[in-house]
Amino acid sequence: MSAPTFLQHARDFLPILLQGAVVTVQVTVLAFVLSSVLGLALALLKLSPLRPVAWFGATVVNLIRGLPIIVQLFYIYFVLPDLGIQLTAFQAGVIGLGIAYSAYQAENFRAGIEAVDPGQREAAQAMGMRSAMVMRRVILPQAFRIALPPYGNTLVMMLKDSSLVSTITVAEMTRAGQLIAASTFQNMTVYTLVALLYLLMSLPLVWSLRRLEARLGAGRKR
Repeated sequence: MSAPTFLQHARDFLPILLQGAVVTVQVTVLAFVLSSVLGLALALLKLSPLRPVAWFGATVVNLIRGLPIIVQLFYIYFVLPDLGIQLTAFQAGVIGLGIAYSAYQAENFRAGIEAVDPGQREAAQAMGMRSAMVMRRVILPQAFRIALPPYGNTLVMMLKDSSLVSTITVAEMTRAGQLIAASTFQNMTVYTLVALLYLLMSLPLVWSLRRLEARLGAGRKR
């Protein structure tokens, strides 16, 4: 294909792909927030001094990690309606991706919390701070700084894996590309554009995260 032809097709296809890119960003951001909340909760369960609670947290994490993301998406979108739970494709995509990645977020947070010097907790408790306050004001801020590199990598991975929600008809960028390719048969042009758009979204994100890590001294135990 000649360059002028590629550019002509690109001008025709880009508006539709960019609409899909907006949906991709929305899915990624919402799923990332959900996975962070669930992941922190699971991490705290795993670190509980109560054995049954810690066992329950570890079991949930292992179950989630043991299931392919696409199976979780199918289950939420196709099976839950049989149980009376109706979700749109977008909602199912966000929830499925958020739950799938909550297990990895849980491990990020757990590792960060365990890497904080135990003396920090003891000093805070000696000052009369309760356990919840110690966790919120002392442990978690340091744990987040330590866990920032894998936490940021999870965001980049989620941006790329958001393409999986196309399998349940979410109109994100990959789905838009599939529809264009199916109707025009311009597979090379369409998927080249899709690949370039993913790079345009992910590479600046990677660069920004590296800058943030350097600024915060992320990953270094203090």
